[in-house]
Amino acid sequence: MSSEWVTQKRSFRGISRRLAIQYLETLGADRVDDDRVEAEEWAATLSEQTVSVGPSVSLTQVDLVFEGDPEGLDALVERFARKAMRAGG
Repeated sequence: MSSEWVTQKRSFRGISRRLAIQYLETLGADRVDDDRVEAEEWAATLSEQTVSVGPSVSLTQVDLVFEGDPEGLDALVERFARKAMRAGG
């Protein structure tokens, strides 16, 4: 990781960690372990939890910490968000 990288934290509901990793791989990353992917100019660390969204409904929430060059990170996060929104409920 470059010392000039910045981080962005985002959460996505209704998507699994497995699917999030697949999406990140389509954006150019390689999986380095179960919770992290890395590309040349960015990386992401994932965690997963179940959250309640009402008295009887719960969803999977994937929390991501994106790290990367400040010039391209916003665009990367936006591209991932568009993919993730199509997957969720």
